[in-house]
Amino acid sequence: MPKELSTIAQRVKSLLDFDKRLYFFLILMLFWVIRYLTNTVIIQAIPDGENLDARGDLMIFHVFNTLNYIWTPFALLWKFTVISFLFWLGGFFLGYKLPFKELWKFALVAEGVFILPELIRFLVFLKPSSSTTFLEIQEYQPFSVLSFLGFNSVPERWWYPLGTLNIFEVIYAVLWIYGFHAISNRSMKESVIAVLVCYVFPLIVWLTWFVMVYRD
Repeated sequence: MPKELSTIAQRVKSLLDFDKRLYFFLILMLFWVIRYLTNTVIIQAIPDGENLDARGDLMIFHVFNTLNYIWTPFALLWKFTVISFLFWLGGFFLGYKLPFKELWKFALVAEGVFILPELIRFLVFLKPSSSTTFLEIQEYQPFSVLSFLGFNSVPERWWYPLGTLNIFEVIYAVLWIYGFHAISNRSMKESVIAVLVCYVFPLIVWLTWFVMVYRD
């Protein structure tokens, strides 16, 4: 007989009872809008950026941004699939049988937390000063190790790893503890261990590998 869901698991499941397709469209639109506005701010931070843009000298900048907009939905879908697979595979090794579809849906919902750093970056540089550079805006990761150290004080190979180590990754991991608890019906302690094994450890391995293979 299946174990009865805990009160927390029941509450999480009730909170997740909404149209995931509409939610995906919503977060996609938010990512697009915020990134478009941020790119507008970046142009303002480029010396004589508006005149350069009017002359077409920033064509490459706009091409890369357009490609980024096009790639965003595919990048999100790929991320949901990879994260879900990590939890499914990690759960298998831990002896848990987990429904991949439910893991994928939760990965979609949990992604909403990463809208916050995008929004904060835009708000912080909403009115850039004359000394603000476009690289400073581009590499700014709020509440990250990199933001406290400053990207100018560390080698470039460390920008991405230190930017990834931020408070939002912690919130994301905590959300997954509750999500894993609701999906697997395992205890909170077992869910914490599962998140450490399935997400935190692979993330550390990935960042370590990135630093090792990065070419200055």
